[in-house]
Amino acid sequence: MVQWKSRSLGLPVALLFAVSIGDGSASFAFDALEFSVSGEDGALSEIVQGASLLHGIDKTSAADEVLSAALADYGRMVGALYGQGHYSPVVSIRLDGEEASGIAPLDAPGRISRVDVRVDPGPKFLFGKVDVRPLAGGYTLPATVAPGQVAKSGVIREAVVGAVDGWRAIGYAKAKIVAQDVIADHRAQRLSADVALAPGPKLRFGAVAVQGNERTRENRVRAIAGLPQGRVYDPKEITRAEARLRRTGTFASATIDEAAQVTAPDLLETTIVVVEEKPRRLSFGAEVSSLEGAAITGSWMHRNLFGGAERFKVEGNISNLGAPDSGVDYGLSLSIERPATITPDTTLRFSTSFERLDEPDYRADQYDLRLGFSHVFSDTLTGRVDLAYAYTDGVAIAEDGVTTEAYLSRSIALPIGLTWDRRDSKTDATKGFYVDAEIKPFLGFGSTGTGARMTTDLRAYRSFSESDKFVLAGRLQAGAILGTKLTNTPRDDLFLSGGGGTVRGQPYQSLGINLLRGAVNYQVGGTYFMAGSVELRTKVTETIGIVGFVDAGRVDVDGFFSAAGDWHAGAGLGLRYSTGFGPVRLDVAAPVGGKTGKGVQIYVGLGQSF
Repeated sequence: MVQWKSRSLGLPVALLFAVSIGDGSASFAFDALEFSVSGEDGALSEIVQGASLLHGIDKTSAADEVLSAALADYGRMVGALYGQGHYSPVVSIRLDGEEASGIAPLDAPGRISRVDVRVDPGPKFLFGKVDVRPLAGGYTLPATVAPGQVAKSGVIREAVVGAVDGWRAIGYAKAKIVAQDVIADHRAQRLSADVALAPGPKLRFGAVAVQGNERTRENRVRAIAGLPQGRVYDPKEITRAEARLRRTGTFASATIDEAAQVTAPDLLETTIVVVEEKPRRLSFGAEVSSLEGAAITGSWMHRNLFGGAERFKVEGNISNLGAPDSGVDYGLSLSIERPATITPDTTLRFSTSFERLDEPDYRADQYDLRLGFSHVFSDTLTGRVDLAYAYTDGVAIAEDGVTTEAYLSRSIALPIGLTWDRRDSKTDATKGFYVDAEIKPFLGFGSTGTGARMTTDLRAYRSFSESDKFVLAGRLQAGAILGTKLTNTPRDDLFLSGGGGTVRGQPYQSLGINLLRGAVNYQVGGTYFMAGSVELRTKVTETIGIVGFVDAGRVDVDGFFSAAGDWHAGAGLGLRYSTGFGPVRLDVAAPVGGKTGKGVQIYVGLGQSF
């Protein structure tokens, strides 16, 4: 019997691929696969089988494919065992009783009926003496490589890489391994390592070259990247610069290469390599609702308007087409964003929009003009500030559908917001949290009051299994308007509840405040609002999931839980289908509290509801 025996550190086999020659007729294998790993360690058996190509191969595969997989499996399984601290494994792979390692690649059998894989992991090795030197100030080797710990090959590799990165983190960009001696003592079952590092000189960022830019000016690429020339080298600056370039949307890819040689006296030159996206994008969308009719949206975007990665976007929409109780709504907006304005992490934004609304309870023409900045403080924290002017010329329609009252709203506002996002995924979070908060002081003109609008959106996620099969998700929204009366507050700033963004199962924006004017009622939004949602998400398969949820919302005036306020709630079930870019969502919900809705509401979208 020919066996694979490993007696030294490292993967000792190259991959061999068998070639089948003959008359070209199809030959298929195999009938049976027996796979066994000695010992009672089920977790180790799963790791070894996970590394094996044979374990996952289709039984209808050709015989030469089976032989190729078998020859590759020697090295794959030995490598997996090294990763778990087993440095004396014995691997035997027999094809119809003959050891695969003894079959010449050109002598592949025409058919293979049985494959037997036997793995003896051997003893588990522990670390002996591990010496990595010199270490950067403040860096210590992890406890996992201390004497007596399990000598997993990946652990020692990570420790050495970490030691090199420790030098790079304080400016020694050319730190490297200059000598290494790794010894596996099979008699003592100990693994010892002696690794010597050379930190090299402490460096500063030098000149920055740009490659791959066809439409974007070099000076703008450098400004967006924001590499701090003249400052001490820091690998985090490289990572941040690449993220800034990708964040613009102008570049399909962006990488920064470090020069192989140091420029005297202590400068490290870099090269930014970008691949630009196509400059223009045109998109359309449509949706249909039995309650709100049809809606059509479209947009045109230029990713690099003036050659400085400026994003210009025109968006239009038409909605309520065929809606039973509403006229047609339509709108048009224009926006432009310029990255790397003031700082590399600051984006200048300008936008303007017009919208004509024809709803059952009001008609209005709305204009909006704003100029602002957004700033990225970190990977998880962003901020924004805007100076905005809003104008609304509208008519409120009473509940009788006949009586109307004109209103005019004009205001200047300064919304300031922060977003703290610690979710593990933006479209399908299983753990972490999300916080968005905004305060918007506004100055009204004429009959429009002056005050401040405050809102917050809190979301949290908790997984109850390693495979994320069960996830509990919760959301709390709240808002308040201070300093102005209900009737003097800009209508767009008032709060309404109902629909997919607040309370599913209730009609869109169906809950507000009944405002008595003379002998008739008008429905308007409130000055206080809160809504909460709880979801239990369960995976049925890798791609299919089901969700149970309950939503509730409340709208008030002059304080939370006021006598003039009211609440409603909805509950339902959802279906999720996972894709590579987020789950497709289908929710079916019905009212379970309040007086604003009846029947069933259906919601379809991409990504989880929150």
